[in-house]
Amino acid sequence: MTNYSRGRSREYETMKRLRHEGWMCSRSAMSHGPVDVFAAKGGIIRLIQVKSGSSRMKKGEIEILKTWGEAFDATAEIWYYKKRGKLQRHVVRDQDIALGRISFTSSAPPVLP
Repeated sequence: MTNYSRGRSREYETMKRLRHEGWMCSRSAMSHGPVDVFAAKGGIIRLIQVKSGSSRMKKGEIEILKTWGEAFDATAEIWYYKKRGKLQRHVVRDQDIALGRISFTSSAPPVLP
């Protein structure tokens, strides 16, 4: 399986998970853009970059994803698919925190769906 087909497969898996949770979503037509999957539900927008295997985002790429999150007033996330399909989600910009809609008293960050 090529890197492209593996990545595309993970993007479709991401959309399947999101749709199961009631999100409207679509893949980006740009093959090497900062956002792979766009999702929206109830006024919340999520911009997701999907990575698989040992692939990682560079600091500059993460900053670009954050900038997109700010431009769309959205939550920006990186979804890492590890071995055996294990998923690790990393939020780089949270829409609710940026808008002041969430406050928390513990030192732990909020968990997104």
